[in-house]
Amino acid sequence: MEPTDRTIEDGDELFEHFKYLADPGQQLLRVDKFLCDRLPNTSRNRIQLSAKAGFVKVNDASVKPNFRIRPHDVITLELPFPIRDKELVPEDLSLEILYEDDEVLVLNKEAGMVVHPGYGNYTGTMVHGLMHHFNNLPSGTNPQRPGLVHRLDKLTTGVMVVAKSDDSLAHLAKQFYDRSTERRYWALVWGDLSEDGTVTGNLARSLKNRKLMEVYEDPSIGKHAVTHYKVIKRLGYVTLVECKLETGRTHQIRVHMKHIGHPLFNDLEYGGDKILKGTVFTKYRQFVMNCFSLIPGQALHAKSLGFEHPKTGKFMSFEKEVPEGYSQLLEKWEKYSKQMLDSQ
Repeated sequence: MEPTDRTIEDGDELFEHFKYLADPGQQLLRVDKFLCDRLPNTSRNRIQLSAKAGFVKVNDASVKPNFRIRPHDVITLELPFPIRDKELVPEDLSLEILYEDDEVLVLNKEAGMVVHPGYGNYTGTMVHGLMHHFNNLPSGTNPQRPGLVHRLDKLTTGVMVVAKSDDSLAHLAKQFYDRSTERRYWALVWGDLSEDGTVTGNLARSLKNRKLMEVYEDPSIGKHAVTHYKVIKRLGYVTLVECKLETGRTHQIRVHMKHIGHPLFNDLEYGGDKILKGTVFTKYRQFVMNCFSLIPGQALHAKSLGFEHPKTGKFMSFEKEVPEGYSQLLEKWEKYSKQMLDSQ
C-alpha cells in the first residue's frame, strides 16, 4: 500500500522553512552560495535542486541557483512539508459532526477553518479541534495531520472524513489513492456553461506564483487530474455546476474551471472576485458586490462524500447542503436571472 500521506500529498502546499534579509552591505553573491553559508547541515547541491524546483525565492519570486543576491533582498526557502517543531495542543473548537463511530468521523468543515497546521497556521485548525475531542488519533507518517486522508481549502466548505484508528487510516487512504471514493462538489462559476463536460489537464505549481496551480499541456509536467462537471442550474451570468472528482489535486476544481474560461464566483486567488460577465450598469455592479459579500471566498462546497466503511465494508454516503451565505447567494442569482428572462 502507498504511504498514508500520499493522498494528502496530491494537495501539497509550501511551508516557509528559512527566511533571511540580506545586509545593506551585502556583496553580489549567488543565492545557492548565500544559503549554503547559512545552512551548515544542507549541501549546496540540495539547495540547487530546491531552487530548480522553484522553492528558493528572492523577494517572493522563484529564482535559479545562480541568481545573485543584492543588499536588502529577502531570501526564503519553502518546501512542500511543514517544519515539525510545533507541538499539537488540543483546542476547544466548534466542529459540526455529521456521523461518528469507533472507526470514522464525518464532519462538515466551515469556511475559514484551516484543516491542519502549516506555515502561518499553527493554531486554530480543524486538527487542533479534533485533538480536543479525541484522546488519540492515528498519525500515519505525519504527526501534524492525525486522522487525515484528504482536506479542503480554507474557504471551501463541506463534508470530510477522519480516521479514528490506524487500520481505518490505512483503509481510507487506500480508497482515496485508488479513487474509489465518490466526491461531489457544488461550484458557482462565471459564465453560461452550455453543456456538461470533463476537464482533463495536468496540474502543477505556477511558475509565477508557487502558491497557485496551473494546467500544463505537457504530460511530463505535473500530476494527472480529471474533473467531471454537470450543469445544475443556469442563472444568467453564472452557472451552478456539480463537479465529480476523479483525482484530488490542489485547487483542482478551481484551476480546471478557470482553465475552460469559467472561474469560480468570488475566487480570490484565481480571478473570480471580479465582474467577469454581465452589464456595465452601476446597479448590476452593486448587485454583484453584494453577492461577493455573502461568502468569504470561492463558491465551492463539498456537498457529498461516499466511501467504504473500513470495518464493515458497507458503502456509506454523506451529504450536507450549502451553508447559509452560499444559499443566499444562489437565491439572489435566481431572482436576478428570472428578472432578466421576464424583461426579454
